[in-house]
Amino acid sequence: MKMPEVIGSQLFAPCGMNCMVCFTHCSTKKACGGCLGTDESKPGHCRTCLRKNCAAEREISYCYECSDFPCRRIRDLDRSYRKRYGASLIEQSLFVKENGIDLFLKNERKRYVCTVCGGVISLHDHRCSECGRVTSG
Repeated sequence: MKMPEVIGSQLFAPCGMNCMVCFTHCSTKKACGGCLGTDESKPGHCRTCLRKNCAAEREISYCYECSDFPCRRIRDLDRSYRKRYGASLIEQSLFVKENGIDLFLKNERKRYVCTVCGGVISLHDHRCSECGRVTSG
């Protein structure tokens, strides 16, 4: 998949993840519409995501809008993402809270677009969705 000119805000997950750079999203021919989109084409683990469903139950879009942020579920996921991928979902959420989704996604687009072919580089394996080039993480 080619990196779009603009990443839609529906691809910013409640937990702070940019769904555009998710390995599953990048590697699937029929990519899902992100956590805030419909469940159509979503992998099972995304449909049953505890964080996404918790936000929906609390009638908020993003976990950072919750008075319990960052809760244990977010802290645990953040710890895993920091260790495995060098990304903090808490920091990303706080950036969005302070600066807005549009600026965050604009910065993410620059960070994760393949400079060789214009594909999407996955946060999870640093592989381009188009040319397969692996970048340093």
